[in-house]
Amino acid sequence: MAVGGFALEAGSTAARSGGKLTVAVFFTCIMAATGGMIFGYDIGISGGVTTMESFLKKFFPSIFRKMRAAKQDVYCVYDSQLLTSFTSSLYIAGLVASLGAGKVTRVMGRRASMLLGGSAFMVGSVINCAAMNVAMLILGRILLGFGVGFTNQATPVYLSEMAPPKWRGAFNSGFQIFLSFGVVAANLINYGTTRINPWGWRLSLGIAAVPALIITVAAFFLPDTPSSLIQRGHTELAKETLRQARGSDAELDAEFEEFVQASKAAIPVTSPYKMILKRRYRPQFVMSAAIPFLAQMTGINVIAFYAPILFETVGFGKDSALMASVILGAVSLSSNLVSTYVVDRHGRRILFLVGGTMMMICQVIVACLLAAKIGSSGDKPLRKADSVAVLVVMCMYSAAFGWSWGPLAWLVPSEILPLEIRPAGLSISTAIAFVAVFLLAQTFLAMLCHFKYGIFLFYAGWLGFMTGFIALFLPETKGIPLDSMNSVWKQHWYWGRFLDDDDSNL
Repeated sequence: MAVGGFALEAGSTAARSGGKLTVAVFFTCIMAATGGMIFGYDIGISGGVTTMESFLKKFFPSIFRKMRAAKQDVYCVYDSQLLTSFTSSLYIAGLVASLGAGKVTRVMGRRASMLLGGSAFMVGSVINCAAMNVAMLILGRILLGFGVGFTNQATPVYLSEMAPPKWRGAFNSGFQIFLSFGVVAANLINYGTTRINPWGWRLSLGIAAVPALIITVAAFFLPDTPSSLIQRGHTELAKETLRQARGSDAELDAEFEEFVQASKAAIPVTSPYKMILKRRYRPQFVMSAAIPFLAQMTGINVIAFYAPILFETVGFGKDSALMASVILGAVSLSSNLVSTYVVDRHGRRILFLVGGTMMMICQVIVACLLAAKIGSSGDKPLRKADSVAVLVVMCMYSAAFGWSWGPLAWLVPSEILPLEIRPAGLSISTAIAFVAVFLLAQTFLAMLCHFKYGIFLFYAGWLGFMTGFIALFLPETKGIPLDSMNSVWKQHWYWGRFLDDDDSNL
C-alpha cells in the first residue's frame, strides 16, 4: 500500500532495517517533521514584512524614503545594516541555542528539545507582533532564534533514529517539506496582509505562533526515540517504543540489541565535543560540518529571505513580487515531494551532483540576464518579459535545491554521526549552518548593492566548488543502518585512512 509516494511494506532488507513501515512510525515521523515549519515560516515572512510600507515607516524610515526617491539604483534600495540586523539577529540566537541543544538532547531526550524550541518560538512571535520599537523586534527575533536552534538540532536526529533505514531518507525529507510549506504559507499570508494598513505586518509576525503551537503540541505527544531512551536508562520503554514503531517481533530483537550495543559504546563518552575531534571521527565531523555550510553557500536562504525585495529589484511591482515569492516557494515545496520518492531509490550522491550542477547553471543565467538588461548602474528598467524570464530561471534553481541540497543537508549529517557523538555533532552542524546564514543574511543586501548582478556569479562559483567536493568526498549512505555506517567510510578512497581498529588513535 502506497502512502505519500512510498510503500508501507518494505522489500527484502536486512532484519535490522525494519521489514515493515508501520502506520505508527509514519504518523510519528510526520508529526515530528512539522518542526521544519517554524524555520520555514520565518524564512518566508521576513522578506515580505520588510517590503511593507507601514512596517518600514515605523521602524526603518530611511529605507522608506529611498523607496520614494524618483531616481535610484535598484540594487541598493534596501541596503541597510539595521534592516539586515532585524533578519539576521535570529541566527546568532540560533547558533547559541543549537550548541546548548546538544546537551539537552542527550540528557533529556530529543522531544524535550523540540518542546523547548516550539515554546520559545511562540513567545518570540507574540513579542514581535506587539513590537513598538526596533529593540522589541530584535528581542522577539532572538527568542525565535532560540526556538529554531533547538528544533533544527533535535528534529533531524529524531527522524533519522525513528525511521527504518530503508525509508530514512524519505522521512528525513519531511523536515524540508514542512520547512518549504512554512515558506509558502508565509508568502501567501504576506500577500494578503500587505493590503491591511497599518497593522498587516503585525498579523504576519503574530501568525508565527501557529506553527510553533503545532510542533509544541506534537512534541508533547510524541514518544522519544529508542536510541535516546536506552541511552538514558529506560530500556523497557525503549523496547516497547521500538515494537510500536516497527510492528514486527521477528525483527525487533536484533535491531534492539544493536541499539543497546551502540548505547553501551556511548556510555564512556563524557565529553562528546572533545571526542568528535578524534581522528577516527574525522570523516563524519568534516562532512557533517561542511554540508550544512555549503548548503547555505548555494544562496537559497538569503534568496528566500529577500525574495520579495529581489523580485522588486528585477522589475516586479510590490504585489507581483510577493506573488512571485509564493510561486518560488511552491516550486520548492513540489520538488521536496520529488525528493521523498527518489532519495531512497537512487541515493544521496546523484541528487547532490545533479542538483548542484543545475543550480550553478541557473545562477549564471540570472547573472547574464541582469547584466544585459539592467547593467551595473542599476538604473535601467527591466521589461516584463525579462522579469518573467528571471522568475522562471529562479524557479528552476529553487526546484533543483528542493530535491537535492535542501533535504540532504538535514538528512546526511543526521545519519552519518555515530550515537556517541550524534547530539554534539548535530549541534555543531546546526551551529555552522546558523553562522553561515547569519553572515549571508547580514551581508546579502550590501553585496547586492555593490556586486550588482555579480552576486549570482558569486553563488555559482560556490556551487561549482561544492559539487566537486561532494563527488570526491561523500560516499553513498542509502539504506545503510545507522549502527553500520562506519563501513562506508572504511571503504572510501580517502576517509578509509582515518579509520582503524585502534580506538585510542587520536
